[in-house]
Amino acid sequence: MVPDSRMTPAAVAPFVDRFLSVAEGKCARLARKWMDGRGGMGAPVFTRAGKYTARGWTEWTQGFLFGGPLLVFDATGDRASLDAGIRGTLDRMAPHVSHTGVHDHGFNNVSTYGTLRRLILEGRVPDHGGMLAQCELALKVSGAVQAARWTATTETGGGYVYSFNGPHSLFCDTIRSCRSLVLAHQLGHALMGENDRPVSLLDRAAAHIRSTLAWNVFHGEGRDLYDVPGRVAHESLFNVNDGKYRCPSTQQGYSPFSTWTRGLAWVLLGCAEQLEWFSRPCVQFEGKAAFLREMERAARATADFYLCHSSADGIPFWDTGAPGLAAGVADYAGPSDPWDGPEPVDSSAAAISAQGLIRLGLRLGSRGSGYLRAGLGVSRTLFSPPYLSEAPKHEGLLLHSVYHRPRGWDYVPKGRRIPCGESSLWGDYHALELAVLVKRLARREPPATFFAGG
Repeated sequence: MVPDSRMTPAAVAPFVDRFLSVAEGKCARLARKWMDGRGGMGAPVFTRAGKYTARGWTEWTQGFLFGGPLLVFDATGDRASLDAGIRGTLDRMAPHVSHTGVHDHGFNNVSTYGTLRRLILEGRVPDHGGMLAQCELALKVSGAVQAARWTATTETGGGYVYSFNGPHSLFCDTIRSCRSLVLAHQLGHALMGENDRPVSLLDRAAAHIRSTLAWNVFHGEGRDLYDVPGRVAHESLFNVNDGKYRCPSTQQGYSPFSTWTRGLAWVLLGCAEQLEWFSRPCVQFEGKAAFLREMERAARATADFYLCHSSADGIPFWDTGAPGLAAGVADYAGPSDPWDGPEPVDSSAAAISAQGLIRLGLRLGSRGSGYLRAGLGVSRTLFSPPYLSEAPKHEGLLLHSVYHRPRGWDYVPKGRRIPCGESSLWGDYHALELAVLVKRLARREPPATFFAGG
């Protein structure tokens, strides 16, 4: 993808408004349907023939179900969306706050309690019944519970929040759950250990980020034969007996030596957001300058890799090493073909990456103008057909998302060779985050941050 020099937030704003006009009704209806038990058990994950279905693995998407309507309200002022978001957050999300079995607290709890807290602090939502205090207590506990999933290592970084695969597993996407740790730290909280020993949530977040950048992100330094700058491994495996790194791995990508593009997207956006939080003067710790340089280096490397491995309209395939691309048939010079390409595209990876590109571009100023324009260009693509889900009976917002290609969980319509035409809840949610971001920039307002009020 080559960034368009004419791309500005104002130029993308009409596409954002078109997307929000679709989201305004769909998000609240979907939240009410699943709260009322009409959607089924658990949380919706992805669509099959246009209808959201659950997948009982972990309920890692429930925060997107209720956080989405809050974002719709943020962008449009729609009261029905706000009511659905508040009801879902306060009535349904408490089990996620103390969930010790997952690495997804930054997804579930910051997307709900965190967004509601921000809206209250911005004066957009009244603090009825002590909602602000309830949200902040939930966020404190969530950050500490997340930080307790800890594996110490003898390698660079010194430790990580381990994935639901177990103490040996460092997932690249957990970098976005570091939002829960630093927000809890910002609220004055700590994880209390044995003998009342306080464990710094700031230190654990920084260590996890360092471990992710050291072992899941590649910089062309010869770590293995496939060490390409900006490549991302979904998972890094460690020997928990001696704390040593063993090898790359993957769960949802094609191979440990290719790049699952949604994993790369999590790293890109995670770094961009954490740069915003850690760079503030009020955040002080030893080695801060070097730490910021490490994050910026990883953010730029993954952004460059993304741009080199996306179609002209900014949409990537689900994995850069997937079999259909191995023979060099990927046409990155032309627009994406979500219906009949050599491999499925993943619009959710594009939505996550677009926000990362924009936030990175804003942070870098004149050095980041290309990233900013690229992120805006991806946004324009996503908020238009064939990616915008305008059919009223289709419950999704963003079409052509992929969940778990190796497991074969994605729906392949009759007559098609590849999964296409379907939505995921994380894709829809991150498209809404992207819409809020672009809309604020078009109004010349500062971007919303997960740490509002800090």
